[in-house]
Amino acid sequence: MTSVRAVGSTLPSIRAAAELARQELLRRELVECQLVAGIWCHGFTVSQLRSIRASLPPTARLVVAKNSDVAAAVAGTRWEAVRPFARGMNAWLFVRSDEIPPALRPYRDFQKEWKLQLNDFTGAVFEGRLYSPDDFAQLESMPTRLQSYQYLLGCLQMPAVSVLAALRARQEAMAQPPPPPPADEPAPTPPADK
Repeated sequence: MTSVRAVGSTLPSIRAAAELARQELLRRELVECQLVAGIWCHGFTVSQLRSIRASLPPTARLVVAKNSDVAAAVAGTRWEAVRPFARGMNAWLFVRSDEIPPALRPYRDFQKEWKLQLNDFTGAVFEGRLYSPDDFAQLESMPTRLQSYQYLLGCLQMPAVSVLAALRARQEAMAQPPPPPPADEPAPTPPADK
C-alpha cells in the first residue's frame, strides 16, 4: 500500500489543515468586527443556537468554535484581550457594527425566555477594552448611533435656536410702530420758525 504523503512532505496533516482553516475563518470574522463577546453555552441544544442566530441583527454572527482556535486566531491582534475568557464551552458573538446594544439584546431576551441565568456572557472586547460579565450593563446601555446623532444635533441646534429667537424678538420690536402718547398730556407743539 502506498501513502499519499511522501516522507518529509511539508504538507500538514488533515487535522492540522482543518485547524488552520477554522482559525482562518475566525480571523475573517475579526476583520471588520467592532465587538467580540463570549457566551457560556454549556447545555445549549442545536435548536436553541439556531433560535439565537435567527434573532440576531444582520451585523452580528454567533459562532461555536474551539477556544484554542479562537486564541490562535486573536494572537497578535487587537482582540488578544479575549484570551482570558476563552475557557469552557463558549459561543462567540462577532458584531460588525457599532450598534452594540441591539446586537446584545437578542441574547438577553433568549436568556429570559429560556430562564438561563447561568448561561451568561463570559466577557467581551470592545475598542480594545476587556469587559467582564459585570461590565455588560455599560455595553447594553450605550447609546445607538442614531441616539448619538440626535444628541449631537440637539447640542448643535440649541445655540442656533436661541440666537434666532433673540433676532426674531428684536425684529418684531423694531417692526412695531411707536406707542401713541398718553391722552392726558398735550401733544408737543412743533417749534415755530423764526
